[in-house]
Amino acid sequence: MIKFTPILLALLYAFAMYRFSVWRTTRELNDKSTELADPKLKSMTDRLAKALDLPRIRVHIYEFDPVNGLAAPDGRIFITRGFYRKFQSGEVSAEELTSVIAHELGHVALGHSRRRMIDFSGQNALRTALAMVIGRFIPFVGPWIAGAVMSLLAARLSRGDEYEADEYASALMIKAGIGTAPQKSLFAKLEALTEQRAGAAPAWLLSHPKTDERIAAIERHEAKWG
Repeated sequence: MIKFTPILLALLYAFAMYRFSVWRTTRELNDKSTELADPKLKSMTDRLAKALDLPRIRVHIYEFDPVNGLAAPDGRIFITRGFYRKFQSGEVSAEELTSVIAHELGHVALGHSRRRMIDFSGQNALRTALAMVIGRFIPFVGPWIAGAVMSLLAARLSRGDEYEADEYASALMIKAGIGTAPQKSLFAKLEALTEQRAGAAPAWLLSHPKTDERIAAIERHEAKWG
């Protein structure tokens, strides 16, 4: 039993971290967000709602400057203030921003948001256990190796989720009569909008797939769907 005590403690710690992360995220979003009230965007989200046979789709503005969209563990959809400003300035079209909302709806529908919280906590527990095991054979650098391994695993899982949410968004945008062109055109703008450099890190270290790979995946789905 003594041998398993550290692992059990790590699992309890992971569960506690999961509950705390959900609480902290929910509180942060509640304190710093309001429901979006934009007639032009509402007309677009109403088309998504009709395609999903829902009365409406609520979107919230999160008071955060960097360009991003997110789905909360409780299923709410958020667009950052910075992203909304890009729409207001004409840098992003209503259709392109709607593709972001469709993407975040995909994360909710596929259970990614809640799973990511659980995965994050589980990875912390696994990192602790792995560090102890490796540390017995390679002292001092065990925690570093464990952290690197878990970071690679987390990035790969995240990229898989992004591809799945992209596919969901493509199907929804097509069903809503909007099509995938705005989704693809937005991807082409993302690096400039977020001021990121695609070549700054190897693809397998990125939490999101590269732009050209995401567009190619969408086009493969379109070809498959006919």
